[in-house]
Amino acid sequence: ARNMTDSLAALSTLAQREDAEAEQCLEVFYTRWQAAPLVTDKWFAVQATSRHADTLARVHALSTHPAFSLKNPNKVYALLRSFGQGNPARFHGMDGASYHFMSEQIAQLDDLNPQVAARLAGVFNDWRRYAEPYRSAMRAALLTLRNKPSLSRDLGEIVNKYLVE
Repeated sequence: ARNMTDSLAALSTLAQREDAEAEQCLEVFYTRWQAAPLVTDKWFAVQATSRHADTLARVHALSTHPAFSLKNPNKVYALLRSFGQGNPARFHGMDGASYHFMSEQIAQLDDLNPQVAARLAGVFNDWRRYAEPYRSAMRAALLTLRNKPSLSRDLGEIVNKYLVE
């Protein structure tokens, strides 16, 4: 590609493949654009919205990547919100592991930026509309957040609003 837009479009398609060439392209893209934070956000989002079966593991690994920080709302939205809202096929796994992971991230984020944590908790907004076992797992994630000892007023308001029967 001759520009970032074309390169990102190709990367988005390649990121759906599960092979060494796709992984290499992800690495090359990051190496080329790592000095551009907004482009790096797109790199996070492309991976968070992948249909791969191991997307949760990838998102978990990316949450510890040197370019990611819970202190940076754009990074949080690029990786975590993209996964929670932009990848329903992988976020809503039957084992509830994604919900547990997301509630852990939201709890950590609540100590750093309660407003962003409250906004990210929106991934659990429609938990009642889901069939079992998703409904129970999403509710459990919300209850875990509500029981957080240092729950902020911002996140507490959202979580309690979602849990009202």
